[in-house]
Amino acid sequence: MGRADAAQSKCGIRVAASATSSTRVAVLEAQAGLGAGDYQHVVAFFGTDHDTDLLAQTLAEVFPGVPVSGCSTAGEIGPFGMMQGGLVLIAFPRHGFRVHSELITDIDRFGVEHATDAARRLKTHVCPGSERLPRQNVFALLLVDGLSNAEENIVAAIHWELDDVELVGGSAGDGISFQRTAMIHNGKVAQRAAVLMMIETEFPFRVFKTQNFEPTSIKLVVTAADTENRIVHELNAEPAAREYASAIGLRPDDLGPFSFASYPLVVKVGGDYYCRSIRNMNPDGSLSFFCAIDEGLVFTVARPRDILSSTAATLHELDEALGGIDLVVGFDCILRRLDAETRQIRHQMDALYQKYGVTGFHTYGEQFNAMHLNQTLTGIAFGQRAEA
Repeated sequence: MGRADAAQSKCGIRVAASATSSTRVAVLEAQAGLGAGDYQHVVAFFGTDHDTDLLAQTLAEVFPGVPVSGCSTAGEIGPFGMMQGGLVLIAFPRHGFRVHSELITDIDRFGVEHATDAARRLKTHVCPGSERLPRQNVFALLLVDGLSNAEENIVAAIHWELDDVELVGGSAGDGISFQRTAMIHNGKVAQRAAVLMMIETEFPFRVFKTQNFEPTSIKLVVTAADTENRIVHELNAEPAAREYASAIGLRPDDLGPFSFASYPLVVKVGGDYYCRSIRNMNPDGSLSFFCAIDEGLVFTVARPRDILSSTAATLHELDEALGGIDLVVGFDCILRRLDAETRQIRHQMDALYQKYGVTGFHTYGEQFNAMHLNQTLTGIAFGQRAEA
């Protein structure tokens, strides 16, 4: 059995990761990396090569009596950088934190209803007998099936129910296969589901997002679409893939994850631009998206800015605001990783994430308050000192 990479923050949260492909061995390595502790909740991010049922079962065995939540990923971020097919465990201690969680099922059919009910129940745990949540020391963390096509409704429903308490999270992935994602919660495995956590803490924190693109003058209008399945058939009344390829100076046959990462499509909402990233090109020349789309939607073709400097600037600002970052739990779009690899700066991104203690996973989408986003890094940064 190998050695897990591990890190411990001053606020008491411990993180460990294993790159081992054997599921049971990976759990045991990561558990050993965490070390003995009085944990009240463990969060697991894992590659889809792992046997999910065995993973959930083994985690329940090695952390008896401790709730475990988690999801499959499009890549993991551990104490020593990015991985694919690995396992990352984040253990919240009892001292300084209270974590309440619920599994939300059937989100593709009853997402709004089930999410609202779950948020309402968690709210009563945090502030029994009170209608308002204490925003200064509580936030919501959401893990949601990235193939459910339900993120927008889920996020909006939860944010509304939780009195605008800050929410952050990520959409589960399965590498770049887009076939089967998995959620785990207290030994159970679920698809078309989400896990909502309400986390109370005595430590200072900041919920944040950062993105690295700028709009161009090129516009693409959705003229034919299957909105339920997030598929665009036509842009500017032309076959979608062909029109998008023409707009960015490529042939349709050259389109793929790296070009989607390099030339994101954005929409303007309330004066700000937000990504609506392309997931994949389909055999019929249509384009599938990570976010909700509608006919009549006007896309703007964007180009990335320097991902390294823009991310570093955001983390530096958080570091100053918190008087020193202790740990960051981050949700990083898979397209950002692909962009970093295309520009051959992945090692520099690894070094940056290690500098600020970023851990988490690569996503099929990111959540930030009431928004479901793409091509963004969202997260929660913890400070080093407990608040008085």
